[in-house]
Amino acid sequence: MEKRQAGEYTTYDTRGESHEKTDKNRRYKEILGILREHPEGLTAKEVAVWMHKLKYARSTERNLSSPRITELMDQGKVEPIGKKVCQYTGRKVAVFAIREE
Repeated sequence: MEKRQAGEYTTYDTRGESHEKTDKNRRYKEILGILREHPEGLTAKEVAVWMHKLKYARSTERNLSSPRITELMDQGKVEPIGKKVCQYTGRKVAVFAIREE
C-alpha cells in the first residue's frame, strides 16, 4: 500500500486512473446496442443489468452505464423519453432511448 502524503487527495488519482482505463467507445457501442434492442427505452440500471446479462460487465452496478449514457446524451445520440418507477430501487428515474434523427 502506498501511504498518502498530508494534504494529498488519493481519490482524485484513483478516480482519474479508472477513468483513463475505461474503453468508452466500446461502452458506447454496447449501450447503443442494448437500447436498439429495447426501443421502448430503459433506465440506467436496466442498461447495467443487460450489460451484465450479456457479459459486458461483471456486475449490475448502475455506475457502469450512467456516466456513458450522460456522455451519449451530450453527443446527441441518446435522450430521456420519460420517467418510471425503478423496479430495483422503487424510485422515479429517467428512461432513455436512442435519439431519433
